[in-house]
Amino acid sequence: MENIIFIGHGSPRKEANNLETIGNLLHKIIHPGCSNQCVKVAYMQFAVPGIAETIKACADSGAKKIIVHPFFLSSGMHVTRDIPEMIDKARIAHPDVEFIYTEPLGVHEYLAQIVLCRLREAAFATPEDIEKRSFEIIGDEEDLSGITPEQASVVKRVIHATADFEFRKTLVFHPEAIKNGVAAIRAGKDILTDVEMVKTGINKRLLEQWGGKVICKIQNSKFKIQNSKNKTKAEMGIESALKENNNIGIIAIGNAPTALLKIIDLLNNPHYASRITHHGPLVVGVPVGFVKALESKALLSTQRFPFITNLSRKGGSPVAAAIVNALLKMAEKK
Repeated sequence: MENIIFIGHGSPRKEANNLETIGNLLHKIIHPGCSNQCVKVAYMQFAVPGIAETIKACADSGAKKIIVHPFFLSSGMHVTRDIPEMIDKARIAHPDVEFIYTEPLGVHEYLAQIVLCRLREAAFATPEDIEKRSFEIIGDEEDLSGITPEQASVVKRVIHATADFEFRKTLVFHPEAIKNGVAAIRAGKDILTDVEMVKTGINKRLLEQWGGKVICKIQNSKFKIQNSKNKTKAEMGIESALKENNNIGIIAIGNAPTALLKIIDLLNNPHYASRITHHGPLVVGVPVGFVKALESKALLSTQRFPFITNLSRKGGSPVAAAIVNALLKMAEKK
C-alpha cells in the first residue's frame, strides 16, 4: 500500500492550516473512487498532525511506500534539512517501508499560470465586474448560436447560477415565453413561487419598480402540515395563491413537480384560467429530482400557454430564480 504525505509549514492562524483541501483534491485525481485515506497532510509547527506522527500512522496502517512532498515554494532549511532528518529517523524506525522525498513546488510554468489567474481575478473586484466577466467566459466557452439573443440571456444566467453548461441543450422556450414574461413584469404583475428559496433568489428591487411583488404560500399557517395524502404543501400553496390572486403574471417552480402538475391542470381548466389573469401567465417550470420532475417538465413542454422549462432531471430553485432574474434584467433594459 502506498501513502502520500503533504507537508506544510503550519500557522498560528487556525484557518490558514487548510492543506487538507489540497490533499483531498489530489486524492480524487490520482485515486478516483477510492475510500481509503491514501493522501495525508502534516505540518512542521503550529498545527497538527505533526510529521513524525503522520509517518507512524501510515506505517502502522500497512503502508509499504510513503511519498513525502514538501508543500513549499523554495528549498529553504525546512525542505533541505529539517524534513530530511525526520525522514532519516523514520527509515530507522520503519526499515520495511520505502520512503520517497520529492522536490518542493519550486519554479514551474503552472505556478506562473496560477499567478496570472490571480492577477486577472484582482481586476474584477466588484460584484458587477465579476458577473460581467463570468458572462464573458460563458459566451467564450459555449456556442449560443441558433437561439435568440433573449433566450441566450436566459441560458447564460442559468449557467452562471449553476456552472452547468448542459442547460444550453436542455432549456426549452415557448415562442411567446420571454415576450409574455417581460410584458407581465412591466405591467406590474406578481410572481408566484412554489418555495421560499425561489422567492429569496428573485431580485425584488428590479420587480418592485414596476409595482409587482413575489408571492409564496407554502409557509401559510393553514399548510403547516399536509391535509391530504394526495397533496403536497407546495401544491396546496400554489392552488391557494391562484384562487386568491388574479394579478399573477409569472409562476416559477423550482422544487415541487406536484405544484407544476397542479398548475398545468389549472391552466387547462377554463374556469380557473380566466380567474388567474386576463392573459396567460408565463410558467417557469424547472423542478429538480427523480420522481415526477422530468415527467412534469416534459408535460409542460407540450402546453399551448407560455412556458420555460428544461428537459432533464436537473433544475432547482437557483435555476428558477435565475430565469426570472434574466427576465427582470430584460424588462429593465427595454
